Amino acid sequence: MMILTSTDGQTELPRYFAQVFAMTRGIGHGRLDIVLPDGRRFRAQGPKPGFAAEIAAHDPDCFARLIREGDLGFSEAYVDGAWSSPDLLGLLDLVHEEVEALFDGFPGRGVLRVYERLRFWLRANSPAQARRNIRHHYDLGNAFYALWLDETMTYSSALFDGGQQSLEAAQRRKYDSLLDEMGARPGDHLLEIGCGWGGFAEHAARERGVRVTGLTISRAQHEHAQARIARAGLSERVELRLQDYREERGVYDGIASIEMFEAVGEAYWPGYFDRLRACLQPGRRAGLQVITVQDHRFAQYRRGVDFIQKHIFPGGMLPSPRILRELTEAAGLRVARSMTFGDSYSRTLRLWHERFNDRWDEIARLGFDVRFRRMWNFYLCACASSFRSGNCDVTQFTVTRPA
Repeated sequence: MMILTSTDGQTELPRYFAQVFAMTRGIGHGRLDIVLPDGRRFRAQGPKPGFAAEIAAHDPDCFARLIREGDLGFSEAYVDGAWSSPDLLGLLDLVHEEVEALFDGFPGRGVLRVYERLRFWLRANSPAQARRNIRHHYDLGNAFYALWLDETMTYSSALFDGGQQSLEAAQRRKYDSLLDEMGARPGDHLLEIGCGWGGFAEHAARERGVRVTGLTISRAQHEHAQARIARAGLSERVELRLQDYREERGVYDGIASIEMFEAVGEAYWPGYFDRLRACLQPGRRAGLQVITVQDHRFAQYRRGVDFIQKHIFPGGMLPSPRILRELTEAAGLRVARSMTFGDSYSRTLRLWHERFNDRWDEIARLGFDVRFRRMWNFYLCACASSFRSGNCDVTQFTVTRPA
């Protein structure tokens, strides 16, 4: 098969393809093949070794969507079946490795960015809207998540030790790391903001002898977690409430919040940290696990709306490390420690992606269609690649309230 490295002399190309291909030729690592609907194969090759990836275009309009709508439009074109890849993970690893050429190079038309930003703003996390946003994602059904999460039902990054640790063991290691950083002692009363399906609360109560009050605004998660705690015989130590964190008025010996901050919304960040301070005993610590974007990319990130904000976590917004520190200090708290482990999140997501697809036949029987499968595959792969490249990171961020 002939491989073309230039569009010169080529006729009847899809609209805007020549412009797109010219941009891809700026990659510094690896190789990208683009196969057009008529079978012509174009190759962009970087001067340094890297990932070898392929895009198969099925709808010639997908290149116009990339120019018109930026990376969001191209991502949605994948969900629509307008293009595919034999190795989506490998493709997105290349895209995130070459973020300036293949990601930033296609910002989309300004008017569409403004439209999506307005649409995002309308889904901001007021108490009522927050419940609707959470239902959009977490109330897909406990049966759905149980098919591909590990036995701890933990939907956040594990903390691997670098060896052949299982996902379940790495999730418990994450819990222990947070408890250690909080200085949790037997008999302490901890607050968990965003308790999910109850994994942390169960582990903390059983292994550390603490009491836990957990908050969630997902009815499906609350029902599962209540039953789980009862089965474990820990109902006297664990209280789970269907309640917004903004309504909490108790004071605790420690606070845990695992990848909940991302759903708070930028306008509510100061209020979240003020509530941390108000609910934390003087001299005690809160352990937060938070996904971050790079400091130098934050301004660009917050101006747009990406695929995950639009389709997976409406109302969500990631901070940068600098923003986290500023919010902490503004609330009268002190940063005690920060530990990043993005490689662990990439590994976690790749395992979720594998398990999701291994169990697809069972997931489909729950009523999810092929378009949903493509959307979640894109979500899981894009996140895995983002953490691998360092464009996103995850941190256990420990803060203390001065005595």
